[in-house]
Amino acid sequence: MSGHAIARSYGPAEFQADIGVSRETLGRLEIYAELLRKWNRAINLVGAATLPNLWRRHMLDSAQLLPLLPPGRPRILDLGSGAGFPGLVLAICGAGEVHLLEVDQKKATFLRQVARATDTVVTVHAERIEAVSALQGDVVTSRALAPLARLIAYARPLLKPSGLCLFLKGRGVADELTALPKAMQDRCERLPSRSDPAGCLVRLEGPLT
Repeated sequence: MSGHAIARSYGPAEFQADIGVSRETLGRLEIYAELLRKWNRAINLVGAATLPNLWRRHMLDSAQLLPLLPPGRPRILDLGSGAGFPGLVLAICGAGEVHLLEVDQKKATFLRQVARATDTVVTVHAERIEAVSALQGDVVTSRALAPLARLIAYARPLLKPSGLCLFLKGRGVADELTALPKAMQDRCERLPSRSDPAGCLVRLEGPLT
């Protein structure tokens, strides 16, 4: 069987086996997936070619951050949430107090619609990242928003000194790391991605000075 066929066979049942979410949580994620497919016809939330592999490419990619989060109920700031990955998936899975930062008004409307439909408590900030500098988080997350240097600059005023950054990155991460000062490179821990062999997670502890 080809790798393409294997990827297409990954669905809700496989996701539940990998992540261990409850049946109720899986049901909410299925509502999310259905709304994403519906809204994606009108606004560009994710690449249409990724929809057949939605559960691995988007749901698993986001949910793999769950075991890396600090205990308790951390405040999570998700930068450039877009279609809600990873922040909205983390919120539906009960990860903590989640804030979704998304300047695009149509995407912000979509995020609020999914939150209502799935009975998920999140705060959507439909404004530029720089406009919420008074907000302080225990964790800052992001996926497919910007190179590492810019992500760190965005996160610097938002992350508590003892906080944690978790950035989902693709195959270009080596070049992004090289562009950082050597001291910052040494502090960035690369972890393998569970959803994409070419991707990785970058873990960076604060303070970001």
